[in-house]
Amino acid sequence: MKSKNLIFSLCFIIPLFILQACGQNTKKQPSKTITMENKITKPGNPYYSNTDTTKLNVSNAEWKKVLPADVYAVMREADTERPFTGKYWNTDEKGTYYCASCGNLLFRSTAKFSSSCGWPSFFEQENKKSIVFKEDNSIGMERIETLCGRCGGHLGHIFDDGPEPTGKRYCMNSIALDFIPDSK
Repeated sequence: MKSKNLIFSLCFIIPLFILQACGQNTKKQPSKTITMENKITKPGNPYYSNTDTTKLNVSNAEWKKVLPADVYAVMREADTERPFTGKYWNTDEKGTYYCASCGNLLFRSTAKFSSSCGWPSFFEQENKKSIVFKEDNSIGMERIETLCGRCGGHLGHIFDDGPEPTGKRYCMNSIALDFIPDSK
């Protein structure tokens, strides 16, 4: 009887193992790689990328070759565009703002607010490394200058009169920003 049970058990167990082994797929599925590409292209500017976050060390002489004169004046010489003249000062379209020189991610439109100062204003940068700060005592004022965290380009200034939750007002030059609207 024991041998009958053993043979009977083996008749069920062996096919079960065979079926189980046949059901396994040893073929590896190719993994999908998602590559983000630049969303904005600037053919004359080899330093521009919406995806590369590598800190740049580019001379002003080189920037002068690749940036339009008005962008160069603001971003490399800390010039300021006149209030109420920039393309983003009064915009409420949803999307993302990038550095006009190097393409670094700076702000989301959800952090933009109407400050009535004549320049686009934000209460929060996109991440801690996107913008760096420097004391600015030019024109007889004590201010804090905002610079792109990737290329060091002048963006504007930051003030302590913004809305909650930060109380900050990043007052930016429109010409220092590129904008990509959200997909609909």
